[in-house]
Amino acid sequence: MKTKRFVRNFHRYLSIFVSIQLLLWTVSGIYFAYNKIELVRGEQYRLPKDIEYRIFDRLGTSVIETIEEGKKTYKTYPEGDAIKPLTEEEAIKITAQKTTLNPIDVSLVTEFYPGDEYRGDLPAYKVITDTKDGINVYVGYMTGDIGSIRSDSWRIWDFLWSLHIMDYRERDNINNILLQILSVLALVTSISGITLFFVKR
Repeated sequence: MKTKRFVRNFHRYLSIFVSIQLLLWTVSGIYFAYNKIELVRGEQYRLPKDIEYRIFDRLGTSVIETIEEGKKTYKTYPEGDAIKPLTEEEAIKITAQKTTLNPIDVSLVTEFYPGDEYRGDLPAYKVITDTKDGINVYVGYMTGDIGSIRSDSWRIWDFLWSLHIMDYRERDNINNILLQILSVLALVTSISGITLFFVKR
C-alpha cells in the first residue's frame, strides 16, 4: 500500500514538473506561431535598394551580379561582357572543387514542387554524388554558388520538422492556421492540467 502511494505521488509531482515545462514550450510556441520572423527582425522598416552589386569568382572568371528592381543580370568584371549559364560539366566541376563530395550525375531543376528538398533560386543544377547518405548538391545556374546540400539525414529532419510545425505541404510556414489553433488548445490543456494538480479531491 505504501509502495502504491509512493508511486502515485511520484507520478503526480513528476507530472507537474513536466507540465510546467510543457507550458513554457507552448507559450513560446504560440509567440512564434503568431509572429512572423521577418517582422520580428524589423524587415518592414528597410527601404528597398535601387540597385545592388556583388562580385564573385566563377571558375576563374570574375563576375559581377547586378540586382535592379528584383531582376538579376550577370557580366564579366571589369570587362562587362555577357556570360552564359553554366554547363552540366561545369556544375560537376564546381561541386568537385567546392565540396569534399564525388559528383556522378547532374540535372537541371527549373520548377518547385511542394515539399521539395531544394527551395532556393531557380534554375539550379542538381548534382548527384556518390555517397551512402544520398547527398545532392544544388549549384546556381548562373553563379556557380553551392545553394544547398541535401542528404537522407536532412530529409528525415525536414519531415520531422514538418510534423513539428504542422506544415505538411510546404514545410516552411510556422505561422500556419493549424499550428496557431492547436498551440492555443495545447495552452488550455497545459493550464487545466496544472490547475487540476492543485485542486483538492
